[in-house]
Amino acid sequence: MSLVSVLMPYYKKKPFIESSIQSILNQTYQNFEIIIIDDELSDESSEVLKKISTLDKRIIIIKNKNNQGAGETRNFGIKIASGEYIAFCDCDDLWKKTKLDQQIKFMKNLEIDFCFTAYEVINEQESKIGLRQAQNKLNFDDLIKSCDIGLSTVILKKDLFSNPNYRFANLKTKEDYVLWLKLAKDGILLNGLDENLVSWRKNKNSLSSSVTQKIIDGFRVYNSYLKFNIFKSIICLLILSINSVSR
Repeated sequence: MSLVSVLMPYYKKKPFIESSIQSILNQTYQNFEIIIIDDELSDESSEVLKKISTLDKRIIIIKNKNNQGAGETRNFGIKIASGEYIAFCDCDDLWKKTKLDQQIKFMKNLEIDFCFTAYEVINEQESKIGLRQAQNKLNFDDLIKSCDIGLSTVILKKDLFSNPNYRFANLKTKEDYVLWLKLAKDGILLNGLDENLVSWRKNKNSLSSSVTQKIIDGFRVYNSYLKFNIFKSIICLLILSINSVSR
């Protein structure tokens, strides 16, 4: 049974992290390690994560030397992960019990390196407020118009990161979108499993809820990371924004 490394950057998610951890510990697939990286670096975060570490011996707590942001923190986690597969879970999201089991079987059966799933959107009280389906396959042209991959649904082979170009971007939001685009641009198949295996929490205090920040970072995705000119970057950003609103 292949080892899965679950990477979880921690920053001000005290009300939710224990539920997130429990959703991982309750998996039907049990060969995993959970790497939580403290990017808050406060007395409160130290206290919260110390308590979390007592829940299971497979939980590894690491502190950043200084605040790095979610993207760079995940890049650090990739370096120390021991698993054949790497999964991601934000500290306020929840996994369904069969997530790892279904995805690992799906990936092994199809001999693929990357898999994402459908997911539901929940509010802070865990009430379902939306659903995002997963297309069978996404290529670069599909992805550039609409970011339809939920980070906490993704599992990929660690071997992909032997290419140093495949890293999360240094952005406040959409840091994962850059990585998916780079993979797709190089012909890596982004395979979707259309099963709702994750609850993504819409948190009013998160950076991902800031429209202004998403616009700024969306432009940087196209202009700084994909090297599109200003005009093409603006057009792509408009299409992305329209598709995001229409979902």
